[in-house]
Amino acid sequence: MSTISERMEFSPLRPLPAEPTVVLADVSVCYRVATERIKTLKEQLIRRIMGPRVKSSEFWALRAITLTVRQGEAWGLLGDNGAGKSTLLKVIARVQKPTEGRVWVRGVVSPLIELGAGFHPELTGRENIFLNGAMLGFSQRQMQQKFASIVEFSELAAFIDAPLRTYSTGMTARLGFAIASDVHPDILIIDEALSVGDEAFQKKCLARMSEFSTRGVTLFYVTHALDTLHTICPHSIWLHGGRICYAGPTREAVAAYRRSLEIGEDSSLVDTQEQQMQIGRGVSEKSTGE
Repeated sequence: MSTISERMEFSPLRPLPAEPTVVLADVSVCYRVATERIKTLKEQLIRRIMGPRVKSSEFWALRAITLTVRQGEAWGLLGDNGAGKSTLLKVIARVQKPTEGRVWVRGVVSPLIELGAGFHPELTGRENIFLNGAMLGFSQRQMQQKFASIVEFSELAAFIDAPLRTYSTGMTARLGFAIASDVHPDILIIDEALSVGDEAFQKKCLARMSEFSTRGVTLFYVTHALDTLHTICPHSIWLHGGRICYAGPTREAVAAYRRSLEIGEDSSLVDTQEQQMQIGRGVSEKSTGE
């Protein structure tokens, strides 16, 4: 016979933890980097057919990444250039296959990883909206229904029929974010694209991202604006050398990262398997009262 405490533990009135939307198990990504210079395409083809292959070395962009992120959680990613942030986002967005490990992603992913990715410079802003929509799996009719709200949010109505090559970097960022955030994704991925926009538009984007979090959209956000990261992402992951150095509350992650910059600490000293296993637990545990 179960006790009263056991019955209370499984009470249907108690909120259930959100479903996982992203699960990575021992994920590693390795690139081959050429260590000798091949000056021409002809030389490269001759070397490949006739002679020894081009010498190369292995570069591990990610090493043994394990994490679970649940629906509605917002995670910031921070670290130096080359730490593996963009590669991790590409794995989650399913545009990069891991060399080792397994990846599970549930739902519609809307990535804004590289500024201008998926855009054609000779097409107009209007045409690029429909092109990006098709790449995200939406029909022309569905994008026609979204078109007005995308243009309104981007504030580019006066330029929407101009070729994208005439857009400034900030205008391209506006259009990219407007498309990525208007397709009602289950997972939204933003990689530093907002850093090129003006302050007013950045605030507009941050407000929309906060709104998404309250609607249960899972968010991954990379930014160098560390002082304001906690306003969007309650939890963050600090990456260094393709490994996770810290995962937890954003304020603590930022503080640990900044300490490492000040004292020049080798972050590999604080990288532990236990820290990686705890990723994604903090928010869900607090939300269930555990």
